[in-house]
Amino acid sequence: MINFEFQHYWDAVYEGKQETKLGWYEAMPESSLKLIEKCNLPVNARILHAGAGATNLIDFLIDKGFKNQIAVDISASGLRKLRQRLGFENSGKVEWILDDLTRPFQLNVIPPVDLWHDRAVLHFFTEEKDQQIYFDLVHKLVKPGGYIVLAAFNLQGAGECCGLPVKRYDAAMLAEKLGSSFKLLVSFDELYIMPSGEERPYVYTLFQRNNA
Repeated sequence: MINFEFQHYWDAVYEGKQETKLGWYEAMPESSLKLIEKCNLPVNARILHAGAGATNLIDFLIDKGFKNQIAVDISASGLRKLRQRLGFENSGKVEWILDDLTRPFQLNVIPPVDLWHDRAVLHFFTEEKDQQIYFDLVHKLVKPGGYIVLAAFNLQGAGECCGLPVKRYDAAMLAEKLGSSFKLLVSFDELYIMPSGEERPYVYTLFQRNNA
């Protein structure tokens, strides 16, 4: 069952600000696009956006021909803003799932995916049990040979975001969480500048799941 307190919190965040003013907004999600390009996925690949919110990464991937994207978020308001921006035709190319990544329901029964993409969601899960549920879900849903892109606050990053505490990571910590069934392909640090002008250091990683 969805954590309704958390859901109401994020609904209020999306209802209270324009997408372009949110602390994680990217006009051009360049790093995510570069890592996804390295995966050499066919346009019918299943791409899951964990904590999609109102991301415009989906727009860019639609423009590249990808037609099997899944937008997952706990916030109905965030997903609604994304659907409205995409418009009728493009929103019809996306599967929409309102669910909690730490208390999954619908996500437990969907088919496996070729790519799991998460930028700025994982670091909000500060409790070990929530992290374990998240990574268990990754193992359940990412196909053998599939990929995961994870971008989170790095060890030099802020201790909180959007009024909430965060868990900071480096590539080795993410690799340990994923375990031996995933191989780290790429990692780098990036300094993100928020719409407010504040700096937020991130770590970006790309992992591939073993075929076995």
